[in-house]
Amino acid sequence: MMDQARSAFSNLFGGEPLSYTRFSLARQVDGDNSHVEMKLAADEEDVDNNTRGNCAHAAKSKRFNGFICYGTIAVIIFFLIGFMIGYLGYCKRVEPKAECEKTESPEIDETEEYFPEGPSRLFWTDLKTMLSDKLNTAEFTKRIRQLNEDSYVPREAGSEKDESLAFYLEDQFRKLELSKVWHDEHFVKIQVKGGAQNSVTMVDSASSGVYLVENPKGYVAYSKATTVTGKLVHANFGTKQDFEELSTPVNGSLVIVRAGKITFAEKVANAQSLNAIGVLIYMDYTKFPVVKADLPVFGHAHLGTGDPYTPGFPSFNHTQFPPSQSSGLPNIPVQTISRAGAEQLFENMEGDCPSSWKTDTTCRLVTSQNRSVKLTVHNVLKEVKILNVFGVIKGFEEPDRYVIVGAQRDAWGPGAVKSSVGTALLLELAQIFSNMVLKDGFKPSRSIVFASWSAGDFGAIGATEWLEGYLSSLHLKAFTYINLDKAVLGTSNFKVSASPLLYSLIEKTMKDVKHPVTGLSLYRDSNWINKVEKLSFDNAAFPFLAYSGIPAVSFSFCEDRDYPYLGTTQDTYDVLRREVPELDKMARAAAEVAGQLLIKLTHDVELNLNYDMYNEKILAFVRDVNQFRTDIKEMDLNLQWLYSARGDFFRATSSLTTDYKNAERTDRFVMREINDRIMKVEYHFLSPYVSPRDSPFRHIFWGSGSHTLSALLEHLKLRRKNNGAFNETLLRNQLALATWTIQGAANALSGDIWDIDNEF
Repeated sequence: MMDQARSAFSNLFGGEPLSYTRFSLARQVDGDNSHVEMKLAADEEDVDNNTRGNCAHAAKSKRFNGFICYGTIAVIIFFLIGFMIGYLGYCKRVEPKAECEKTESPEIDETEEYFPEGPSRLFWTDLKTMLSDKLNTAEFTKRIRQLNEDSYVPREAGSEKDESLAFYLEDQFRKLELSKVWHDEHFVKIQVKGGAQNSVTMVDSASSGVYLVENPKGYVAYSKATTVTGKLVHANFGTKQDFEELSTPVNGSLVIVRAGKITFAEKVANAQSLNAIGVLIYMDYTKFPVVKADLPVFGHAHLGTGDPYTPGFPSFNHTQFPPSQSSGLPNIPVQTISRAGAEQLFENMEGDCPSSWKTDTTCRLVTSQNRSVKLTVHNVLKEVKILNVFGVIKGFEEPDRYVIVGAQRDAWGPGAVKSSVGTALLLELAQIFSNMVLKDGFKPSRSIVFASWSAGDFGAIGATEWLEGYLSSLHLKAFTYINLDKAVLGTSNFKVSASPLLYSLIEKTMKDVKHPVTGLSLYRDSNWINKVEKLSFDNAAFPFLAYSGIPAVSFSFCEDRDYPYLGTTQDTYDVLRREVPELDKMARAAAEVAGQLLIKLTHDVELNLNYDMYNEKILAFVRDVNQFRTDIKEMDLNLQWLYSARGDFFRATSSLTTDYKNAERTDRFVMREINDRIMKVEYHFLSPYVSPRDSPFRHIFWGSGSHTLSALLEHLKLRRKNNGAFNETLLRNQLALATWTIQGAANALSGDIWDIDNEF
């Protein structure tokens, strides 16, 4: 058989049966069992001959292989021992696992922030209940009364008592174990009464008689210090409409106006624009039913916010900046007088006030012939150091995104309503949220900053100076401001002033919170949005919105009439309790509104800012401008660019809504990118075409100046009313810059530049 196979192979390879190859797996001297040995058949005899010699060599090979085996086993044992030592060392360094739980518990580093373990994500209903339970144990009236004790009253900005209260608040924040507590110092100029008394005098030119009407105890900060004499004209509340309806010109005359409706500064600016030489302000009994007729009143006349002598930049140190002053400072003297003083003046005036004014029967329109009024103001400037106090609860996922909740701390008089209510709410909310985080497992995604401002009575100076100091970073990180000032003025009504971005969130909150007296929801009117009033210059939320482009909200429980004791020496705790018997319940409701807003803004993955609301605002503006299509066409202009900008903004919001709906909520990177686009909407309505120094309130909807949309509409109305005063060049600029500001907001909302689809 073998011979046949050999023959076959031989024939296959040429027919020469020389030899064949054999495969062998015999063990080799190097110990490798897998080595393949190839031998030719012709060598077989040599193999047989050498068998005896190889036997002795194989014995040596077996002993050598044994050494290798033992060495391999030793290496494996040492490797296992090393592995176990390394594993045990690693186990000690990490948090206890199931295998290590019998070892000693690791120590907590006290230098690091520590929050106890809690649920990874609490539901809204749980948080709402938690907040409500903690509010039930808060003692608001006790806190308000404490803040109105003699040790803290009066506390004019920069005074010793104002500073004492600031350090008390800072100490309280530290005791609450907030993530960080600090204060900022600012050096600002306020105006106070001088050494000589201010005076209001009646002059009879016929008899050369002069008699003193009043040396007012109150005053108006930032009035021009001078003396003027002239005819006195009553201008009702001093609004623009009131001045337009007067039958007597005020040029070269003093003006007397009632407090209310608009700020002192706006009254003075309106009078000054018509060349009045001075302004007197009083509280009439009809609108302010105060029994004490000689009650002094305080206010300020700066048409703006912040230190008027460092406009547009922070008052950290005056020496760093050249001398400057705000264009909102008046150039005429201003003084408050008591109702008793006003009635003495009316005795020397004639002409009954119109019944439509709905004021006191003693009111008169203009001084009698040969009678004039002399006003002397001796106010002086004073530089003071003020403190803003802060505490923060850092967010667990996005600590660099934060909502700010703040309140004014200073007050000219006792300031129970003006500052104590807001400060009490601030302290109680800080305590409640600190406990929720430290003890109850609440883990806000974003940070909450608690702020106590000084110099609020002089025009939100503390808040504005802080914004000016950190504007470059704040608009990228702060996405909402909640103002607690004057949150409780009464019981009957609930009023809100806010950015449209917050309307939807406010409505949800109103539906959730019940009125503490009636037990009904705060949401009573489906048309409430159309009744929202613009934030005034005197509101600390105003500079956040109009200057910094940060959505802001201010709210209050109030009556149909104004609270009569604001800015007076009767703004006391006792008077507040008399005016608002259910003070504790009302304060709790105000805290619940603020608390729910804080939770919703910091808890959810997405920001609760409804950018769609600005579509309605832009559309309303376009409709208003359309009423002047004929005027615009006569100036050889058209509104196509404005229509396109409005359309682009609508498409940008629709695209953002689509991106939001398609986004994966668990993808933090995607959600942060969407939230960043949302939080910048407000900021991009700040006109980039005006100087922050010359026109600090750059918001085209809520700001002040010729760049605003309301100013554009007023200018168009002026063309029909008084064409001689109309400025066509200004109108062209207003229309173009308003259009491009809206277009810029649309582009920013679209996201990346390759996603922008302009129709220009």
